[in-house]
Amino acid sequence: MSSSNFVSSLYLVAFAVLLHTAFGAGPLFHFCSNPENFTANGPYETNLNKLTSSLYLKTPPTGFGMSNVGDKPDQTYGLALCRGDVATSDCKTCVADASGEIRKRCPYNKAAIIWYDNCLFKYSDKDFFGQVDYKNRFYMWNVKIVSEPEAFNQKTKGLLSKLAKDAYATPKLYAVGEMELEKSKKLYGLTQCTRDLSSTDCKKCLDGIIGELPSCCDGKEGGRVVGGSCNFRYEIYPFVNA
Repeated sequence: MSSSNFVSSLYLVAFAVLLHTAFGAGPLFHFCSNPENFTANGPYETNLNKLTSSLYLKTPPTGFGMSNVGDKPDQTYGLALCRGDVATSDCKTCVADASGEIRKRCPYNKAAIIWYDNCLFKYSDKDFFGQVDYKNRFYMWNVKIVSEPEAFNQKTKGLLSKLAKDAYATPKLYAVGEMELEKSKKLYGLTQCTRDLSSTDCKKCLDGIIGELPSCCDGKEGGRVVGGSCNFRYEIYPFVNA
């Protein structure tokens, strides 16, 4: 995928936030590979169709699925991940929506990734399993600024760092938690990795994106750094299912 993906996302993400706010549960963001394309109705597309069906079946029971189909040079690799609190039925719906939408947005691209609130869906002609994805990443944030940014930033980093440790120590590579703020308010956080990563690489991935807090979300009431291998989110309101 293009090395300019992350740079481009910084210019586009504010628009993505506005679209998501206006239209609800659509995609958060996506990237298409450039310039690798495949021929319509060829062997790569056949394998990609089989891969999509496989991930639709594999992912919902546990919230994660990965698969590869075919032989080189037309082999396809893919994974799907649902947010750790999402019900099986909602996971299935999200994977179906994501796989259909990314094929519309990237119809002949050999590699692509799309994110929704409830899931991500990713495929490529390269074997990316077990490797931290540093290229595909974007930011989202709440436009409201807290009254005491410096103290809030420290508490946010503290909560997310704790959740990073919790996540990499669990089989689901997922953790949620909360922290008391002043005046009976709470800070809520989430960290998650794709389960093709080792626990060590999960921790490395999360530590890396948490280090981007100043660039992403300085003093913001809520924010996310979302990547192809890991993500975090924090808000001053509950946002996960109990």
